Amino acid sequence: MLDFKQTILQGIPNELPQKKEYDTSINHAPKRKDILSAEEKKLALQNALRYFEPQHHDTLLPEFKEELNTYGRIYMYRFLPDYKIYARPIEEYPGKSEQAKAIMLMIQNNLDHAVAQHPHELITYGGNGAVFQNWAQYTLVMKYLAEMTDEQTLVVYSGHPMGLFPSHKDAPRVVVTNGMMIPNYSQPDDWEKFNALGVTQYGQMTAGSYMYIGPQGIVHGTTITVLNGFRKIKKEPKGGLFVTSGLGGMSGAQPKAGDIAGCVTVCAEINPKATQTRHSQGWVKEVISDLDQLAQRVREAKKNKETVSIGYDGNIVEVWEKFDEENIHIDLGSDQTSLHNPWAGGYYPVGLTYEESNELMANQPEKFKAAVQKSLIRQVEAINKHTAKGTYFFDYGNAFLLESSRAGADIFAENRKDFKYPSYVQDIMGPMCFDYGFGPFRWVCASGKAEDLAKTDKIATQVLEELKQKAPKEIQQQMQDNITWIKGAQENKLVVGSQARILYADAEGRMKIAEAFNNAIDKGEIGYVVLGRDHHDVSGTDSPYRETSNIYDGSQFTADMAIQNVIGDSFRGATWVSIHNGGGVGWGEVMNGGFGMVLDGSREADRRLKSMLFWDVNNGISRRSWARNDEAIFAIKRAMEIEPNLKVTLPHKVDSALLDD
Repeated sequence: MLDFKQTILQGIPNELPQKKEYDTSINHAPKRKDILSAEEKKLALQNALRYFEPQHHDTLLPEFKEELNTYGRIYMYRFLPDYKIYARPIEEYPGKSEQAKAIMLMIQNNLDHAVAQHPHELITYGGNGAVFQNWAQYTLVMKYLAEMTDEQTLVVYSGHPMGLFPSHKDAPRVVVTNGMMIPNYSQPDDWEKFNALGVTQYGQMTAGSYMYIGPQGIVHGTTITVLNGFRKIKKEPKGGLFVTSGLGGMSGAQPKAGDIAGCVTVCAEINPKATQTRHSQGWVKEVISDLDQLAQRVREAKKNKETVSIGYDGNIVEVWEKFDEENIHIDLGSDQTSLHNPWAGGYYPVGLTYEESNELMANQPEKFKAAVQKSLIRQVEAINKHTAKGTYFFDYGNAFLLESSRAGADIFAENRKDFKYPSYVQDIMGPMCFDYGFGPFRWVCASGKAEDLAKTDKIATQVLEELKQKAPKEIQQQMQDNITWIKGAQENKLVVGSQARILYADAEGRMKIAEAFNNAIDKGEIGYVVLGRDHHDVSGTDSPYRETSNIYDGSQFTADMAIQNVIGDSFRGATWVSIHNGGGVGWGEVMNGGFGMVLDGSREADRRLKSMLFWDVNNGISRRSWARNDEAIFAIKRAMEIEPNLKVTLPHKVDSALLDD
């Protein structure tokens, strides 16, 4: 019997492992639509079998054919590892490169059953955000990482490890691409087809870049959004009501964010397993499945100004309609169902059970699509009634407004061009955070020790407090929000999976925190630290309906920033880089890139972090400045004062009266 390290080094075994029983106790991906022709199914089978020696093809062919016909994909369940998948301490991984070991840790964290949405289908979050397409890819990648040196780079094409290539110590150890389609082949059905063929995948944002850290990864941004949402309506969170939906991989952060902000939160979820998971993890305090009971509980919580999060076991449309009938005032409203993936499990229509919807989407996809669009129309009608009473509703970057408009819902403003409601980036995160360079910086303690995480929290707090002393008034609120957040991080029990943390910081903050971590590693005070960020950030993502929705010069539909970002990160010292099509708001709607960086206490790590983190933020600020965003113009001028080698082209404002003549 091979131990963990030996199993990793073995790669795809010469002797086939025993066929695995389908485990019904965990949350599985829904069956994908039957989209391949008979000839294309043969091609999909050929593509899957090429990972294995020809003597195994007779055994595997009927098995893979059954998977393709039953689930719409070939996952290769037989090759599920027998060992438990989770973020082990870095020293437990085999390998010649410490950087490669850290990447293995991050991959396993993405697939930890406590973290991943559909772990057996290698899907981390969002319904289709995959780390790999199948278990052969996972097995090969882990083997390559265990074998590689610091003078090699692993190239990964949409989950497939193309192989190890000679490079050098300053090059990334891994370069990842996901879903890089020719533009005319980037419609939703193209994803279904080419993913079923086994030639591409949807990496979401941080799933396919090995940088997901559980729901904590979004909870801080959600907390900031909720706090600033209440600030916009000039109301204290205490006694206020926030209504939304989704308790999955990313959306599951919402009730915890509401608790931290101090309001009453109602979050509907149609999948009972997702609700149970978040409740067992303490991310939602109460679960209610009866609408009358829900209405009564919310009235009581509002009256008593409680801080409480309630998961409604049912459809969000019912909640909006019930609260309208009962005249329960909603202060903030949003939605975080996975509408980037509306026809394959991202959104469940009202009037159908979870099981009925799964059956319909697999066997009658056009009928399911019609049910989704009808449900969206009904949901928007209910939301419109609430906003007429004073509710502040915002799109949470999940393509809710976009898909509602495509469904024919009453979602457009009077000019029939703009939406009635803003994206949260347009109204909150863009002008208040991204334009100033503040975004979701994160780190993981590779030792796996909770005490290391506590030490990094203290280090980050000290750095932020020192920076706040001299910060200009324009960013004092952002600084204070993050100091408050990090001081309460331990108390709020945010860790799911790896010993990770996230906070919003600008370039200066990220560089100073990273430098302090690297010094602490050098002194032996903490173990190695992996730096990263959400792709949902200042520079990493071009997304006209989310990250760049507050870009108004017409360039919101271009993707130069994301591409330049990943290229720049790769030669400035990132340990690994990634670029994806489709994360967050849907296939074909966005380009997004990310990175990972291993801090080992060395001078080389210090040089890399200062070079790369400065670029990683200021690339985006310069683009936002060129779009004439006042906050970004302020931020890039400040960056040029700090760094004399930075010289950015600034825009000249045009008198609008000239254009009106």
